[in-house]
Amino acid sequence: MTGELNEQQINNLLTSQAIGRIACCDGKHPYIVPLTYSYDGQYIYGQSTEGQKLELMRQNPNVCFQVDMSTNLDNWQSAVVFGQFEELKDEKAETAREHLFSKVVPLTTASVIHQHEHWEGSGHELSDQTRIKPVMFRIKVNEKSGRYEKR
Repeated sequence: MTGELNEQQINNLLTSQAIGRIACCDGKHPYIVPLTYSYDGQYIYGQSTEGQKLELMRQNPNVCFQVDMSTNLDNWQSAVVFGQFEELKDEKAETAREHLFSKVVPLTTASVIHQHEHWEGSGHELSDQTRIKPVMFRIKVNEKSGRYEKR
C-alpha cells in the first residue's frame, strides 16, 4: 500500500531523523548534499563551513530539503520540504546551534565527538592567522509533502 503522509506524520518524520539532504541551485544546475539537521516545527536548522552549498544558497535562497526513513524496499516514508535559506548571526545562531546540538550530540559517541568541529569559538585551523568557523543557518518551511509505502 502506498499513500500520502498527513501533516502530523510529516512532522514526526522530520523530527525523528537527524540526516537529510538539502538541494540548492545556481539557476542552471541543481546541487544536493547530506545535512545533519534538527527541526522545530517551523524551521530546519543546520550548519556548514564555507563552500559551494553556502555560496549557492546565498545566491538563491530557495531550497528543497528531503528526509526519509526505511526498514526495507517495501516499508519507507519520505518527506520533501520547500523553503527559504536564512543565514543566522549572533544570538539567533547560538539558539540554533543549541537546538541542533541537543538533537545531534546524543546520537554520537565519545569516540567520534570532536567539539572543535562544531562550536563556533573553535573553528578548523588552516594556519596561525586563518580559521574557518561554522555558519549556522535555518530553512523556513513554506511547503511540505510526504509519501509512504507499507507492505
